[in-house]
Amino acid sequence: MAVNNNNKLLLITFAICRLIVTVGLTVLPELLDVGLEGRLSVDTWELEAASVDFGRLSRGVPSEVVHPATAQDVARVVKAAFESALAVSARGHGHSINGQALIREKKGVVIEMGKGGGGVRVCEKGMYVDVWGGELWIEVLSATLEYGLAPMSWTDYLYLSVGGTLSNAGISGQTFNHGPQITNVYELDVVTGKGELVTCSEDRNSELFHAVLGGLGQFGIITRARIALEPAPRRVRWIRVLYSNFGRFCEDQEYLISLHGKPGRERFDYVEGFVIVDEGLINNWRSSFFSPSNPVNITSLNADGGVLYCLEITKNYDQENADSVDEEIQGLLKKLHFISTSVFTSDLPYVDFLDRVHKAELKLRSKGLWDVPHPWLNLFVPKSRIKDFDKGVFKGILGNKTSGPILIYPMNKSKWDPRSSVVTPEEDVFYLVAFLRSALDTETLEYLTNQNRQILRFCHGSEIKVKQYLPHYTTQQEWMDHFGDKWTQFNARKMQFDPRRILATGQQIFQFHPSSALTKEDDM
Repeated sequence: MAVNNNNKLLLITFAICRLIVTVGLTVLPELLDVGLEGRLSVDTWELEAASVDFGRLSRGVPSEVVHPATAQDVARVVKAAFESALAVSARGHGHSINGQALIREKKGVVIEMGKGGGGVRVCEKGMYVDVWGGELWIEVLSATLEYGLAPMSWTDYLYLSVGGTLSNAGISGQTFNHGPQITNVYELDVVTGKGELVTCSEDRNSELFHAVLGGLGQFGIITRARIALEPAPRRVRWIRVLYSNFGRFCEDQEYLISLHGKPGRERFDYVEGFVIVDEGLINNWRSSFFSPSNPVNITSLNADGGVLYCLEITKNYDQENADSVDEEIQGLLKKLHFISTSVFTSDLPYVDFLDRVHKAELKLRSKGLWDVPHPWLNLFVPKSRIKDFDKGVFKGILGNKTSGPILIYPMNKSKWDPRSSVVTPEEDVFYLVAFLRSALDTETLEYLTNQNRQILRFCHGSEIKVKQYLPHYTTQQEWMDHFGDKWTQFNARKMQFDPRRILATGQQIFQFHPSSALTKEDDM
């Protein structure tokens, strides 16, 4: 006997419900009949995997996990959640630190973006790439290099999702010249908090476009991004030099980023740096960077306050300009003031340089040191107060125990689009200071967490107007202080694109009310 499509759907739904009851799990009825092309899961192991992030500082178990096959799947799920007032969190590679991508409510769904949508599609003629929001940057790099192309701006770690970094900013040593990743986006497809799938750009639905970029997931889920490309270099000359004087270190970094926009032969392509405050890291640093033929006597470096600073710079090149790259590098280096005996140079393929952090990840994973708590703290510090920060934090609060890298490098505010949702210090140049620490035990976690609080208290007490990057606050007043003059616009955009506040509730910016009506009621 023939069975019509409606009866088939009822039978399938009944079978799913029976299976779920059999294994003792509960699925939200709101999502049973949305017509997914992908799949919905309540498997214990999938719920568990979606309940933690890279930071391992928070936990939140969702009611179910959705694996969308298309952008329409994402829209269907969010539409159903909007109508039923369910919390929704999009998860890329789970690299958030403080539970920003977790579900904190009793009922909510995690959308595992992962593989789906259209993958990566390169337009060689248009010099852009269309990317599914859940794709990792390493996959974007692999696909674009087949055409001899690559994005202009990167993060130091490539195993992050495109939608994830664009929801924050996406920064690295190229930011001084090309701006953050969010300034290198031509177009987005976004599912708003109402479940609407919208294409947006500077010229089309521009309010949503600028809101989503750096918007911390508050206004929509990025399902596709169109990213600008440039010809990819083949090789990189990678240089690291040491400083014992913080003032000279900053002056040189600031000089190098002032060369932005100049022809490639007149500037470096990447400028970063980091702080070394303990002997253990000095030894590791030395053994990693220096060869036996280029020894350095660390004790002779006369570190200012027991702290050393490393400048990290690169020069991209191809075979046709390989003969001139050394001359260009020397012309730039001779204007700097590093310790002359502390130069280390390496030469490697472009892809190996961009993917350098992954090698460290594999080593840590092999030792069981990757899946541990990461009490990271990332700050934007205004240039005018960076020396005060050095004195109070690097030479004060930190002592000689860091438990991980401390990055420090300046950026040009002119490279950041003020229309985006990101907030930065109100100075033309500001520094990223990133404390990327790991805690192998409870005692170390408590120590580093308290140290982060000390650093923030020091900045507040000294009136150093820092802004958190990858921000984490627990009260709305703190969020209002963070956004400053942008808060009114940020709040208005929330009411426009996610009026029921169902998206990215793990950020704790807005209070989620499951039973709230669609009104502009007071926040929190």
